[in-house]
Amino acid sequence: MVLMKKQTALLAMLLTWTLFSTASFAAAVPADQLIKSTSEQVLKALEEQQEQLKKDPNHVYKLVDKIILPHIDFEKMAKLALGKNWRKANKDQKKAFTAAFRQLLVRTYSKSLSEYTGQKLIYLPFNMKEGATEVTVKTEIEQKSGFPIPVNYSLFLKGDAWKVYDIKIDGLSLVTNYRGSFAKEIRAKGVAALIKKLEDKNKQES
Repeated sequence: MVLMKKQTALLAMLLTWTLFSTASFAAAVPADQLIKSTSEQVLKALEEQQEQLKKDPNHVYKLVDKIILPHIDFEKMAKLALGKNWRKANKDQKKAFTAAFRQLLVRTYSKSLSEYTGQKLIYLPFNMKEGATEVTVKTEIEQKSGFPIPVNYSLFLKGDAWKVYDIKIDGLSLVTNYRGSFAKEIRAKGVAALIKKLEDKNKQES
């Protein structure tokens, strides 16, 4: 059950981030309309390219790099993942951790993207205050059996573009979910050791 939720959560994040494939729409329409208007195109593309994505792993990474990465604020995600330990890191360590964390997420999400099997997104009512620079878009992922899984997306306006910085599945933040294990590693061996561990893991699984 835990594994199924983890896979669903990763897929949810991928689907959400993939929705931001057209940067020109970012600040032109509310976040919920952006998601709804582009999701059908993205989901269709995933279905059409499913076999290609399974057969050619390199295509998965190219897809993620082209469509998803420009619309994620990895530094803000890294800060959330480290929590108070972010202040303990020096400038070079922050840069190195952000890069390693980014690669970890990209590798994980690329694998999940290739496993897409046609799950449907349900859009819930959206309320946005005029002039808001941070919003939450609430959706659900329809399941073949059981209740839909609630998925809340956190976005903020950075310049003239909406950026994704967190997602909550059943109330659990995917980004801050790493915080506990990262904090444990830092308490035991320090920030530098955590960075090296992530870098080594990325090299082993790349």
